[in-house]
Amino acid sequence: MIWRNIASNLLTLLIVLLIGVAIAVAWGRNQYTAPGPSATAQCVTVAQGASLTAVSRQLVEQGVVNNGYILRTGADYEGKADQLKFGSYLVPPQASMQQVVDTITAGGPSTCGTEVIFRVGVRANSVVMRDINPETGNYEDRVTFDPAAEAAPPEVVQAIDQPGARLRVAIAEGVTSWQIVEGLKAAEFMTGATGDVPPEGSLAPDTYEVEKGADRGELLDRMQASQTAILQRAWEARPFGLPYESPEEALIMASIVEKETGVPEERRIVASVFVNRLNQGMRLQTDPTVIYGVTEGRGILNRGLRRSELDRQTPYNTYLIEGLPPTPIANPGRAAIEATLNPEDTEYLFFVADGSGGHAFARTLEEHNENVRRWREIEAQRGEPTDTPVQGE
Repeated sequence: MIWRNIASNLLTLLIVLLIGVAIAVAWGRNQYTAPGPSATAQCVTVAQGASLTAVSRQLVEQGVVNNGYILRTGADYEGKADQLKFGSYLVPPQASMQQVVDTITAGGPSTCGTEVIFRVGVRANSVVMRDINPETGNYEDRVTFDPAAEAAPPEVVQAIDQPGARLRVAIAEGVTSWQIVEGLKAAEFMTGATGDVPPEGSLAPDTYEVEKGADRGELLDRMQASQTAILQRAWEARPFGLPYESPEEALIMASIVEKETGVPEERRIVASVFVNRLNQGMRLQTDPTVIYGVTEGRGILNRGLRRSELDRQTPYNTYLIEGLPPTPIANPGRAAIEATLNPEDTEYLFFVADGSGGHAFARTLEEHNENVRRWREIEAQRGEPTDTPVQGE
């Protein structure tokens, strides 16, 4: 009888313990997936070689989670306890422990902390240091400087050296290959030689994640591989009947479209004008090609074309040559390439600036001359020279 009572009590105790464990597990699971305590976005940095124990303590101290043990247990249960990835990550407000674990074990580019961007632009280069605003979760510029005119401020140097700093190189649409190479030479957080200037048009304008000490030549290779892939995809998806015999010819035209307008909505229309001109055997008559023949892509002209330059015979003077110039005149972006290979269906043969940053398009020379007259009036009102030739004159 005694043994039966003891067994009964032990069974009751075991059941109570199991129920308690089940309740604890359910509570822990609920805590693991419930919204976290942080009311704002938080930047979480995982140091190289850090343990989950150290990171969980850091998360508790930052107020991102309220129980390091539950976080570690949940990560272990999901098989992620040993999958921490070095970097800095932006954790959204009220992120659950599960979301935090997913973030710090997923890897990929750092998504918060200090960001330093080296921008290669058409007219100038710049370096921008930005930080996350914890209230909005958005980056905000803190320091901007011209690397050609001044040395990097101390805070930028420190930011580049700090663990988890996000370094990026941003290439603007329409820059030349020479400009990109010269820009990368000035990016002091990179190393290695650039080698020869890559062929014009072969580099994809984009923003590239890099690490401190990244090789310049390898980054140029990435840019070339990206542009090749973009061009190939657009070429394969092109409609029938375009006047380009090869992807290379389409790239040449895309570079012209890129330089002719900065208005996204106009790209396909501008492309249609040049398609119509090629189909009718007309000369392209576009200033950016003439400018490239003058500068050879080494910087910008920074003034209007002179009559002597418009009359000068070069392989790029589309007022004098038939068809396309021999090479691209810049590195076009994805949008310009896609617009070139998917132009609008129009009857336009002419366009001229309209004073708003865009262009006025015309089907006939008579319509175009009227648009030119309006543009001359705008130039006169602005006190600008009115004797610079425009397309079609």
